Amino acid sequence: MCGIVGIMKVDDKPVLLDELQWMTHAIAHRGPDDDGYYVNNGTGLGMRRLSIIDLKTGRQPISNEDGTIWAVFNGEIYNYKELRIRLESAGHQFATATDTETIVHLYEERGQECVHDLRGMFAFAIWDERKQELLIARDRLGIKPLYFAESDRRLVFASELKAILQLPDVDCRIDWNSLNHLFTFLSTPDTESILKGIHKLKPGHLLLAARGGKARIQQYWDVQFEPDTTLTEPDCKKRLLELLDDSVRSHLVSDVPVGAFLSGGIDSSAVVARMAQWTSGRVRTFSIGFVEDDFNELRYARMIAQRFDTEHHELILSPDAVDVLEDLTWYLDEPFGDSSAIPTFMVSKLASEHVKVVLSGDGGDELFAGYDKYAVEGRERGYECLPRAARQLIGAVGRTLPEGLSGKRFLHHMSLKGNDRYLDASTLFRREEKRELFRNEVLEMLAECDPYQPKRDCLDRKNGHWLSPLQYLDLKSYLPLDILTKVDRMSMAHSLEVRVPLLDHRLVEFAATIPPELVFHGTTRKYIFKRSMEGVLPREVIDRQKQGFAVPLGKWFRGGLESIVREVLLCKTARQRGLFRPEYIEHLLKLHALGRDLDMHLWTLLSFEMWCRMFLDRTAHEKTARKSLSQQQVNRSVSQCA
Repeated sequence: MCGIVGIMKVDDKPVLLDELQWMTHAIAHRGPDDDGYYVNNGTGLGMRRLSIIDLKTGRQPISNEDGTIWAVFNGEIYNYKELRIRLESAGHQFATATDTETIVHLYEERGQECVHDLRGMFAFAIWDERKQELLIARDRLGIKPLYFAESDRRLVFASELKAILQLPDVDCRIDWNSLNHLFTFLSTPDTESILKGIHKLKPGHLLLAARGGKARIQQYWDVQFEPDTTLTEPDCKKRLLELLDDSVRSHLVSDVPVGAFLSGGIDSSAVVARMAQWTSGRVRTFSIGFVEDDFNELRYARMIAQRFDTEHHELILSPDAVDVLEDLTWYLDEPFGDSSAIPTFMVSKLASEHVKVVLSGDGGDELFAGYDKYAVEGRERGYECLPRAARQLIGAVGRTLPEGLSGKRFLHHMSLKGNDRYLDASTLFRREEKRELFRNEVLEMLAECDPYQPKRDCLDRKNGHWLSPLQYLDLKSYLPLDILTKVDRMSMAHSLEVRVPLLDHRLVEFAATIPPELVFHGTTRKYIFKRSMEGVLPREVIDRQKQGFAVPLGKWFRGGLESIVREVLLCKTARQRGLFRPEYIEHLLKLHALGRDLDMHLWTLLSFEMWCRMFLDRTAHEKTARKSLSQQQVNRSVSQCA
C-alpha cells in the first residue's frame, strides 16, 4: 500500500525532484515506511510506501530488466503469485518478490491490456521510456483513488488531491459543478474534484498520455446487472460461499498481521467468519460504539467476536470525537458530507495500534440490495399510478406549507415520478433550498450544471427489473464516491491498509447475475446472502434490522457542540467568502435546535468551511512561500534518483 505521484512534461523539460518531494511529503501518511523517486528528462515518478508484502526488497519505483519500464503502485494484487509463475515461464526475470514488479512484467507482455489480468485493488502508473508514454489505471470498483490534472505544459497525477496542490502553479478555484454535487449528494462527482481542472480517474478506467499528445481515457471494465434466470437458490448459495471463501483467503496474503473491522452487521460478520476459517491464530477484530443506544451495535459485534473467538478491541465514542475535525479535514482531502467518517477515523486509529492491514465488509449492501432506500422504492412504486394532475396538486399543497414543516418535504417528494422521485430521497439540499442557501452570484454559476443527469443516465439502463438500475447506480456512484472514499482516507490517515473481499470483481460479477427475486425476496433484503450465512452466523445477526454506520450528530449538535458549529459557519472568515446567506444558516441552526433532523446539512456546511480554511486559505500562503524559493535552489538539475 502506498501513495503515488507523478509528473510528465509535454515539452521534455526536466522534472524537478523538489516538486516530487513536495507532493509525496503531503501524503506521507499513506506510506511512512519508505519513499522513492524516478526522474528522467521530462518525466518523474514518486511514491511513499507502507510495507505489506516483500518488506526488504519491495522499494518503488520498480523497473523491468533493462530499465525501460518504470512503475509506481498503490494497492494489492491478490493473484500476483500466479501471474509471476506465468511470467517467469515466459522468460521474465524478477529482482523482488513484490506484486508491483508483476505489473511491470505483465505490462511488457500485454501493454495496457495488463489491467484485465489483475485481481485486486490498485492505482498505478507505468512510464514506458521506449514509447515515451505514460499509463495510469484505477481498479474496477474504485477502492484506490487517483487524481490528475492536465495542462498545455504537463500532466500530473497523485493518490490524493492535496499532493497536486503542493505544486506552486496549480490554480485553486472551486469547481461549481462539484460544489453543486456536494450539496446535493454529499460528495464531489466521479470525474471531478472540488477544484477546477483537477479530475478523478473513474473506477474501471485507464489513462494513456504520450509525450506531446493529449491524454486519452478509456474504460476497461463494467458490470452488467443481467439476471441469470437459470440460477436456483441452492446454486446461488453454493457459488456465493465458494467465491467468498476464495476472496477472503486471497485477501489474507500479507507479510504483516491482518485484522478485521467488525460492526456486528451481516457483511463484516461474514468476512470475520471466513477469516477465522483460514487464519491459524486468533483473528483481531475492531469495533466502535456509542453511549447512545440507538447508534450502538457493540452487542452484535461482541456476539460475533465470542462465536469466532477473536481478539476483540472496541472503543466508545462521545461528542468530543469531533475534536478531530481539523485532522478529518486534512485527511479527507475534499469536503465530505458523510459524518460516518468520524467513527471510521477512530476505528482505523484503534486498529492501527495492533495491525497494519484489516479486512472490511464494505460492498455487501450494493451487491445484495441491503439499503433501506430499496425497500422504500419498492413501496413508492405503487404511487406511479397517480394521475399527473394529482401529483401536481400534491406538489402545490406542499409549496404552501411553511419552511421547516416536516410534511413539506414529503409532499414535494410524492409529487415526483420515477427516477426523479428516487433521486430526491437521496438529495441533501433541494433546488428551492439552494436558492435560500447560496447567494445570487453563486446560484448563477450553479445553474449551469445538473448534478442529477449522470445518475439519471445510470437509472435509465433498462434490464427488466426495477432493482437492477438502483444497484448499478450505487455501485458506480455511492460506493466509490462515499463509502470507499471515506474508508480509504480515514484508514490511510493512520497508515492502515483496508481490504474489501466482497468487492473482488469475480464476486461482484456473479452477484450481478443473481435474479433480483433472490436478492430482494418479498420484504427481505439481502435474502440470498442471509440464507448463505445460515449455520455460519448467529440467527440474531442474520435477521437483525439493518443499522447504518451513523453518528448521533443531531444530539451532539443540540448539545455542547452547537456553539462550535455556529462559530465556524457564521464567523467573519466564512461570511467573507460570499458563498452562503448567513441568515439561512441561522435558520437551519434554529430548526435543528427545535428538533428538525438537519445534522447532515450542518455537517456538510461545516466540512466545506473547514476545507476552505485548510486548502484554500492555508495553501495560498504555502504556494507563495514556495514560489519565492531562490532560482538556484528550484532549478537544480536531477537526472535520476532511486
